[in-house]
Amino acid sequence: MTITKADIVGDLCRKCNVSKDDSTYFVNHFFERLKETLEKGEAVKIFGFGNFSVHEKTPRPGRNPRTGEEVTISQRKVVTFKMSNSKS
Repeated sequence: MTITKADIVGDLCRKCNVSKDDSTYFVNHFFERLKETLEKGEAVKIFGFGNFSVHEKTPRPGRNPRTGEEVTISQRKVVTFKMSNSKS
């Protein structure tokens, strides 16, 4: 199952009885704040949901699958997510 931002906006409208404009503003603001925090390299912890964190991957050797040529995969930052323990 795939959930889109539009799905989240729609759920927020129905469950919280707010306008679509207000729901859209809230959802966009939430994701923008999440993105800004991760871009700074800071972790985001949402109680009962999970933790987002940024990790730096070091350069490593790789291979071009098309040509077989050896290349170096550059250093980069990646976002990881770890789900909270849920007690259903």
